[in-house]
Amino acid sequence: MAMMIEKSPTQLLGADPLDWPVAAGWVPLVRTFFAGAAGQALLAFLRGRLAAGASVFPPRPLRALELTAPEDVRVVILGQDPYHGRGQAEGLAFSVAPGVALPPSLRNIFKELQRDLGTPWPNFPEPGGSLVKWARHGVLLLNTSLTVEEGRPASHAGKGWEQLTDAVIRQVAEGDRPVVFMLWGSHAQTKRALIPADRGHLVLCANHPSPLSAQRPPVPFIGCGHFGKARAFRLAHGG
Repeated sequence: MAMMIEKSPTQLLGADPLDWPVAAGWVPLVRTFFAGAAGQALLAFLRGRLAAGASVFPPRPLRALELTAPEDVRVVILGQDPYHGRGQAEGLAFSVAPGVALPPSLRNIFKELQRDLGTPWPNFPEPGGSLVKWARHGVLLLNTSLTVEEGRPASHAGKGWEQLTDAVIRQVAEGDRPVVFMLWGSHAQTKRALIPADRGHLVLCANHPSPLSAQRPPVPFIGCGHFGKARAFRLAHGG
């Protein structure tokens, strides 16, 4: 008798935060958010959209907080919202599930990594464009909005996620350990105000890696050298 292999869901199945595990160090912040008015309003919105038949991605919105504990964060890379194609988003900014075609922005990230550090492109299909290994090694890959509807980019922007992700950025930025913040594009750069200037953090700004902006002024993403700067900073601060 053939064994049935259970496939992981490709979309959000419910709006209960208890189904979204996070690392222990994030638990107080996450619980406080969902217990408050903004968190409750967000959950009501998500339940309403699911009840209306909307396909919402990713299946685990808090996966970045699951894979990267606050005490392990060495680098923060901010995105805007998840990919809106089925099977793409896996709960980490810029990352796609293994075997999924590389989106243009992610291709440019790998292109700059190769130019800057000589890092070879990842094997395809495994790991492909999945950045899970980065997340498990201290890179917090955080979108500012953590859900999106199929085919509708930014459809969940302004619904409450930003209050949670701003609190996450503050928790990291107000910690004792110097961290590298990579702010690519104008949206990410609005979060610079959350990062104190007196904590020794390295804040790196450049254009977004999207092909629309990656090679344009004022700071082209291709050639920005952020990965080399981040590596040097981490080595200088104990890895």
